[in-house]
Amino acid sequence: MANGQADSRQYLTFMLGEEVFALDIEKVREVIDYTTVTKVPQTPDFMRGVINLRGNVVPVVDLRLKFGMSMTEKTVNTCVIFTEVALGGETVLLGAMADSVREVLDLESEEIEPPPHFGARLSTEFIRGMGKHEDQFIIILDIDKIFATGELDLMADAA
Repeated sequence: MANGQADSRQYLTFMLGEEVFALDIEKVREVIDYTTVTKVPQTPDFMRGVINLRGNVVPVVDLRLKFGMSMTEKTVNTCVIFTEVALGGETVLLGAMADSVREVLDLESEEIEPPPHFGARLSTEFIRGMGKHEDQFIIILDIDKIFATGELDLMADAA
């Protein structure tokens, strides 16, 4: 770059199973230990329910289920990452369950590669890129693209 500085962004890294995922820190509002979630009838399996966050009803999703993994098991490290998601022109607060939160990382733009292409049948549009840190891949998510509009409408209705 002209000014000699690389383009660096901060990401909150977290674990789902054995894989490391990341969200842009600007989208993350807070992280809390997993607590009781109230199940809402007739919602998708990945929607674990709603939680009371300082008087606000916030939908909580299990990213492991959304990504075709097994359901998140409650452990001492299980947490909920509250993130802002763009929904139909407005911003909605959403809780995403994770096995554990790791750290906040600075990644330079050259440390991030475009998402891999697996063919037309497997969508990777919700992956912003693949970060590399200490010989480990980090799957950087685009939280706004993880959920289909209809799914988010269901969650907003539940809240």
